[in-house]
Amino acid sequence: MSKLATDKQERNPRGIPKAPFIADVAEFLGPDPSPENALKEFQAALAKYRYMDHNLTQRRRGLEDKIPDIKKTLAMVEFLQERREGKSAATEGSDDLDDDDLDGGEDAGQPLTTTFELNDTLYAEAQLEDTDTVYLWLGANVMLSYKLPAAISLLRSKLESAQSSLATVIEDLEFLREQITVMEVNTARVYNWDVKRRRELREKEAKEGKVEAKAG
Repeated sequence: MSKLATDKQERNPRGIPKAPFIADVAEFLGPDPSPENALKEFQAALAKYRYMDHNLTQRRRGLEDKIPDIKKTLAMVEFLQERREGKSAATEGSDDLDDDDLDGGEDAGQPLTTTFELNDTLYAEAQLEDTDTVYLWLGANVMLSYKLPAAISLLRSKLESAQSSLATVIEDLEFLREQITVMEVNTARVYNWDVKRRRELREKEAKEGKVEAKAG
């Protein structure tokens, strides 16, 4: 493919070039055809597409692993926030309750017993005291403390961003695979055209040789 053709290539929103479909191989190669050079360019383009496909596939796997973790973390922080709000509401209304009602609400002030993951198959039991702060891993061995509302806002933002990125990656992967298919078809068409051309040249030379032999 010429530089001019490359400059005019359509691209998707992320700048990945669209592979042109070669409808007429003879017209594409021009008056002085060089199938070998065209096939080399096709192979180079295929290598680039496959490299991008490999990188995006890895990114997709990373996002598909990351999103469930964010959802679980967000659900836990929202649970802590709802539990804290429930306690606050119970405290505000305690003046209107009699002694029997207070006896029935003792569990609201008890620590929360839960389990947390130490390893893939190892869990430990813990008691969570009432708190308005959580610690979140931000990556690169960095952990920061956040108030519950700020943590919920951050996690929701990260979840939305990760889901949007995953949708974009899936769209790009589908686009890339279409381009890989087009380039493979182009390669086959040029190769078959060259095989046919060479066969016709051999047949023509053989006929001319026979004519010369008869004339001699």
